[in-house]
Amino acid sequence: MSRSALITGASRGIGRGIATRLAEAGYGLTLSARDAERLEVVAAELRAAGAKEVVVVAGDLADEASAGRVVTAHADTFGSLNALVLNAGVGTAGPIGEFPMRRFTKSVDVNLRAPFSLLQQALPMLRTAATENPAKGAKVIALASITGVYAEAGLAVYGATKAALMSLVETLNVEESGNGVSATALAPAFVDTDMSAWTHDKIPPESMIEVNDIVELVDALLRLSSRAVVPKIVVGRAGTDGYRA
Repeated sequence: MSRSALITGASRGIGRGIATRLAEAGYGLTLSARDAERLEVVAAELRAAGAKEVVVVAGDLADEASAGRVVTAHADTFGSLNALVLNAGVGTAGPIGEFPMRRFTKSVDVNLRAPFSLLQQALPMLRTAATENPAKGAKVIALASITGVYAEAGLAVYGATKAALMSLVETLNVEESGNGVSATALAPAFVDTDMSAWTHDKIPPESMIEVNDIVELVDALLRLSSRAVVPKIVVGRAGTDGYRA
């Protein structure tokens, strides 16, 4: 049985790592990111790695119409959806007292509204995949953050959007896991990606979680039966108390 996945933020970092692993497993893939040229390069690599088919949709998920374009492109090519990976996100730091509302709105749009919209529009395809393969069901993986679990100064808005994303995942499980569609939020501390480069002066990249650590977790989650529901996994960094990014 052919399997397919839709991955946002797939042109680099965690999204690219997950896409590569799924390509090697023979998944058909729909990839979304802002940079069209980079997406095409990644798509060629994934085809070479074993992906049955790769569809790319460039766009900014801050744009409300973007989610619909991605889901429609996947539906037109694959019809059903075994794995929805909600990876795209924006990170911005600043204290509550001085945080610009413009950046607040962008954070909420990309980190919460877009995942909700993607999930809502992709749910019929996830249900179809779960019906086609009831033993495995269909999975949603949402990249959250440890700051959505444990508060961190300067990351109030980012943490709040990720906490909301985790709540969304838990409610989806209540509503849909009986139909074979379940979700997991991954809540890691800093992962060694471009998105974390802003804090290299305080936290060197070699002390951050490896991208492959997250990929391994996603790989394992996608292999679970439909009977197992894992609402969230918190991943701390070695050498910390486990309660901070």
